[in-house]
Parts: sequence; C-alpha cells; structure tokens
Amino acid sequence: MGAKTVKKKFSCEIDCANCAAKVEEAIAKLDGVHSVRVNFMMQKFTLEADDERFDEVLRAAIAAGKRIEPDFSVEI
Repeated sequence: MGAKTVKKKFSCEIDCANCAAKVEEAIAKLDGVHSVRVNFMMQKFTLEADDERFDEVLRAAIAAGKRIEPDFSVEI
C-alpha cells in the first residue's frame, strides 16, 4: 500500500486563467504531488500530496508557482 495522501484547499491569488494553467502544470511535475488544481475564477488552490511530506511539498509548490507567476500567492 502506498503512502497516505492529504488533500487541502487554500485561498490563492492568481491573475489570469492562462497563468493558473501554467502554474498548475509546473506544480503537477513536483515529486510528492498527487494532484493539483489552481482555479482562477474561485481563487482557490487545491493540493493533494504525501501526508508525511505535505508541508515540504506545499512550500515547493508555492515556490514553483511564484517562478511561473511572481504574483501567485497562497494563504496558508
């Protein structure tokens, strides 16, 4: 059986739907990410990642998002 995963939703700030898609694509490639959704219309960020590494994966996801879109922010 695989590692336990956790899915959490956060409020986020993203400027456009295209930016959201690019950020989502970059985060999806990160190790430990099982699923990710960046919703421009709702300004929501949903991340599913390994439970024991969730905080580490979340930090990496936010950093990756900021590299693509410097205005991307997540309320933790």
